Amino acid sequence: MLVIPAIDLKDGEAVRLYKGDYTQKTVYSSKPEDIAKNFEDMGADYLHVVDLDGAKNGTTTNLESIRKIRQAISIPMELGGGIRDIQTVSLYLDDVGIDRVILGTAAIENPQFLKEALKRYGSKRIVVGVDVKDGFVATSGWLVQTKTHYLEFLKELEKIGVEYIVCTDISKDGTLTGPSMGLYEDIYRNTSIQCVVSGGVKDDEDIYAVNEKGYYACIVGKAYYEGKVHLKEVIQCLRKE
Repeated sequence: MLVIPAIDLKDGEAVRLYKGDYTQKTVYSSKPEDIAKNFEDMGADYLHVVDLDGAKNGTTTNLESIRKIRQAISIPMELGGGIRDIQTVSLYLDDVGIDRVILGTAAIENPQFLKEALKRYGSKRIVVGVDVKDGFVATSGWLVQTKTHYLEFLKELEKIGVEYIVCTDISKDGTLTGPSMGLYEDIYRNTSIQCVVSGGVKDDEDIYAVNEKGYYACIVGKAYYEGKVHLKEVIQCLRKE
């Protein structure tokens, strides 16, 4: 299983939000590229980056910070937040050198765009972010809750060829209360999609528990920044299995 450390960007800084609340922000660094390099030095095989301003506004506000992160590391990097047209997909994949992008709001509001991106770049480089609130998909930086149940949405994604999703239970994100294991088990049982577990990881044991379930990957954010996850040791331990 991949352990994927996360960097959330707001106004060019590395931050974390509490349950997706933009008013409850903790700033961890004004140089996110240094954090990225540190993750690589600790043995991370992949980096997860979210443009929070982009997720909220559909913009590329943090483009320069994203470029700096990409230039600072050699490991693969995935990026989500505000990617709502094929031009932005092309900017990040072809110009900036991002390895795969995560489509969230656009995937549910504009299925045709998702199909176009999949056709042009393939299912290994186009990932869908499925953000869940009370069982339903949320969009626009988690500010808008749809009437689409997450399993209904996932079955539609399967039909059009999506292979990978990043699934976040918004009620868990940034809370350090453990992942929503029931949610991920439901996805595992009912779909063939590879799921990246995101939100709520509080310690090393949570990561090991996700690994035991056989899921594709697990994102670690706040727990690392708060000193509750020993990232280097966990990565080394999982590699020995």
